[in-house]
Amino acid sequence: MKVTVIGAAGGIGQALALLLKIQLPVGSILSLYDIAPITPGVIMDLSHIPTTVKIENFSNKDIISALQNSDIVIISAGIARKPGMERSDLLDVNGKIILNLIKHIAYTVPKALIGIITNPINTTVVIAAEMLKKIGVYDKRRLFGISTLDVIRANTFVAELKNKQPNDINVPVIGGHSGITILPLLSHVKNINFTEKEIINLTKRIQNAGNEIVAAKVGNGSATLSMAYAAARFVLSLINGLQGILNIVECAYVEGDGKYTRFFSQPLILGKNGVEKIEPLKLLSIFESQLLYSMLTTLKKDIIQGEEFMLK
Repeated sequence: MKVTVIGAAGGIGQALALLLKIQLPVGSILSLYDIAPITPGVIMDLSHIPTTVKIENFSNKDIISALQNSDIVIISAGIARKPGMERSDLLDVNGKIILNLIKHIAYTVPKALIGIITNPINTTVVIAAEMLKKIGVYDKRRLFGISTLDVIRANTFVAELKNKQPNDINVPVIGGHSGITILPLLSHVKNINFTEKEIINLTKRIQNAGNEIVAAKVGNGSATLSMAYAAARFVLSLINGLQGILNIVECAYVEGDGKYTRFFSQPLILGKNGVEKIEPLKLLSIFESQLLYSMLTTLKKDIIQGEEFMLK
């Protein structure tokens, strides 16, 4: 199994590489790529960790070599959001990065599973899809926006509130991966009851959790460690699916059946082709239904921006 991380020397990339170095299956290859000058040092640092996972070091113009024979490619490259930064500023930079990287992936490993971390995910995943489509290799089962961070935050916050073990909590999170487009389905949490006030407060906190970190880091970054953990969990689930393990379920932002929007995050069953099945949503509460339909306009705008990005 070969996993390539693009943006491996960044805040998310380094932590993700560490987690994968110690968690990937025996004999896996972890290919790490970044253009940052510190990349060789980061990779040497990781190579000193005694596991059977082999580290491959690539930087600058070696992206084709980094990608070759990859089963999974994770993109964490791009700039992080800072206080006061307009979403359009983030998209202008990161959208161009995604376009460039996806071209290389499309021509080098068109069958690889692609996971995108680079924000704004609601739009960058669409940009990736449009480029893959233009090149003629798009398979919607193989492209993912990694929204697992919303799930692990929801699980953590519920466990803290209710004094439960986080591993015993599973909150499906649907919609998108920013602000009001993040919709945790608290009504689907088993064996836990919430008051109306708890539901409102938890939902708002989950939707705005990224802002907590941006503020706490005082302009010096956004979520990196928690995002890396979430991405590592998602990569391991993809690997389990590729290896034929059944009933691997994760929420991710993918192109689905278009019931709500063209791209939408909801529970998926993962398998040898990436998405094997999109799980139909169970009955929502009145509160959740209201939030779902009120956020669709925002999510649709985000998707249209991605569809039109290459026309700029």
